[in-house]
Amino acid sequence: MSKGKKIVVYMFLTVVSLISVFPLYYMICAATNKSIDVIEGRLIPGTYLIENYKSLIEQQDLALALWNSFRNATILTVLCLLVCSVAGYGFEIYHDKGKDAVFAILLTAMMIPFAAVMIPMFRMFSRLGMVDTMAAFMLPTISTPFMIMMFRQASRSFPHDIIEAARIDGLSEIGIVFRMFVPTMKSTYSAAFIITFMNAWNNYLWPKVILQKNSSVTMPMLVSNLLGSYSIDYGVLMLGVFVCTIPTAIIFFCFQKSFTEGVTGAVK
Repeated sequence: MSKGKKIVVYMFLTVVSLISVFPLYYMICAATNKSIDVIEGRLIPGTYLIENYKSLIEQQDLALALWNSFRNATILTVLCLLVCSVAGYGFEIYHDKGKDAVFAILLTAMMIPFAAVMIPMFRMFSRLGMVDTMAAFMLPTISTPFMIMMFRQASRSFPHDIIEAARIDGLSEIGIVFRMFVPTMKSTYSAAFIITFMNAWNNYLWPKVILQKNSSVTMPMLVSNLLGSYSIDYGVLMLGVFVCTIPTAIIFFCFQKSFTEGVTGAVK
């Protein structure tokens, strides 16, 4: 590539990067300014961060929302990784036509929007007396077709010779999964962890419907509560959005290398 083409490419990448980062920059600026400054479109950081934070904790129970979101996302992520990884492993290692038919049904389920099944699920959990329970919150998302498909694709690169050798040595099937498959697929688990945790953390619609107690508020629900009926304090709102973004951003940056390897199907 010539020097002129490199300059054009780097200029293009720089512009695209700035455009991508701008919403985050605007959110941070808005969180440090008054509501009127946000409405007027001020693009430089202000000195109103402390006041916005005081207003936020006065209006909403921030500590409770953070704890609920972290607890729900962590438990749901651990259970989802356990169920989906075993399911994906089983679909690939114990392969037959019947399992292919079941897997095709799972993939078809990916095409159905959640809003279409939300009301039937709520009616079902309501009849079972499970409204406002953690079980009702977690069961619909404890196993997702996408995660099962992801682990099944990763299982295709898992050496079958290792499985046969382990069986000859007398290792059980469960032992093969947890002592050999899991350590080998660390990058896939890292990628699945990031995706599942972010989805669980940002989940709004189903928790809003099934968790009806004030003590069950999560961060997305807290941000929604900041949208007042008559007036909106945009500085406080943007601060709530910024606080809601921090945990997922930290997790992504901590696991971004493993995330890239897991998505590309790398096995070490």
